Amino acid sequence: MLEVRGLETSYGDSQVLFGMDLDVGAGEVATLIGRNGMGKTTTVRSIMGIVRPHGGRIMFDGVGIQGNPSYRVAQAGIGLVPEGRQIFPNLSVRENLVATAKARDGDGENWTFDKVMDLFPALSARLDSAGNQLSGGEQQMLAVGRALMTNPKLLVLDEATEGLAPLIRQEIWTCLAGLKAAHQSILVIDKNIDALTRIADRHHIVEKGRVVWTGDSAALRADPTLQERYLGV
Repeated sequence: MLEVRGLETSYGDSQVLFGMDLDVGAGEVATLIGRNGMGKTTTVRSIMGIVRPHGGRIMFDGVGIQGNPSYRVAQAGIGLVPEGRQIFPNLSVRENLVATAKARDGDGENWTFDKVMDLFPALSARLDSAGNQLSGGEQQMLAVGRALMTNPKLLVLDEATEGLAPLIRQEIWTCLAGLKAAHQSILVIDKNIDALTRIADRHHIVEKGRVVWTGDSAALRADPTLQERYLGV
């Protein structure tokens, strides 16, 4: 579904990505993992058209999307839960959700407002609250729900549980496990390796702007030197 090859991205004169490669298959959960500052978020921003790569290619459903503006990437079927959540602070929970709603193209069951409420029942009591009145956990639920309301073919989560209380983190992981069971394609960035290895099919370890290791959860768990060398645990 998503194929990134040789991606190179810079901020001014400072190059961050040096030939990034990654893949996410249909119905697959894949990860980007690594220490801070290694290029994970820049990879997401490059895929989403927030920053423009100067090398490599990004294929989504067989179509090149590198260099496309963000709205065209979203229209192609990639939904983003950004780092820091970035919900609309002055809109209510209900308005945040319906503002981005889009029916799924072709066959398949749509995410609707009611289904998001079923997924995150805690939000149903806050429908008229502004985004900036929510707790961090509620904001993250809202950010996930907002992305799902676009009915994406691929859901991308940048720092899925960063800064959340343990109970809220568990709720997010439970949500992602349910989405995987429903065959939702997901690319996730997070630091919780134990949780990631329980739900992900494929992992990409990032070091200094390139992928240095790719493998499944069994292989990652079986090699503690990978975590010691690249993940700082």
